[in-house]
Amino acid sequence: MSPRRLFRLIAIAEAITWTLLIVGMILKYGTRTTELGVSIGGALHGFVFLVYGATVLLIGINQRWGVGTILIGLVSAVVPYATIPFDVWADRTGRLDGAWRREAGSDPRDQRVLDRATRWLVRHPVLLLVVGGLAVVAVFTALLVVGPPVPKA
Repeated sequence: MSPRRLFRLIAIAEAITWTLLIVGMILKYGTRTTELGVSIGGALHGFVFLVYGATVLLIGINQRWGVGTILIGLVSAVVPYATIPFDVWADRTGRLDGAWRREAGSDPRDQRVLDRATRWLVRHPVLLLVVGGLAVVAVFTALLVVGPPVPKA
C-alpha cells in the first residue's frame, strides 16, 4: 500500500469516527436516550485518532514533510472532519507523491536517526504494524486509565 493510499484510508476513518462520536453526543445530550453512542463512538474515535497521529508522523517523515506540515496534519485530527481537506491539500501539493523510502539516497537527511529508523521499519512492515500497534494500544490504554479531563468546580 502506498503512502497516499494509507494516508487517505486513515484520514477517512478518522472522519467517520468523528461522525460516530457526534451522533453519540447527540443521543446522549440532545435526546438524552443513551450514553452507549458516546462510549462506543468515543472509544473508536480515540483509537483511530491515535492511529491517524502515528500515520501522520510515519508518512511525514517518509515524505520529508517539514515540521509545520506534520503539525498541521496532527492538528487536523482535532477539528471534526478536517483530516479530509488536509488529505486533499497534501495530495494536490504533491506531499503524498512517491513510494515508501526503503533505501538511503544521496540526500543528507537520509543519515538522520529518525529517517534511518523509519526506513528500517518500512522495510519490515509486519514489525512496523506490531510496534506501531503496540505503541497506539499503550497510549490508548494509558489515556483510558487516566480518564477524561474533569472540569474544576
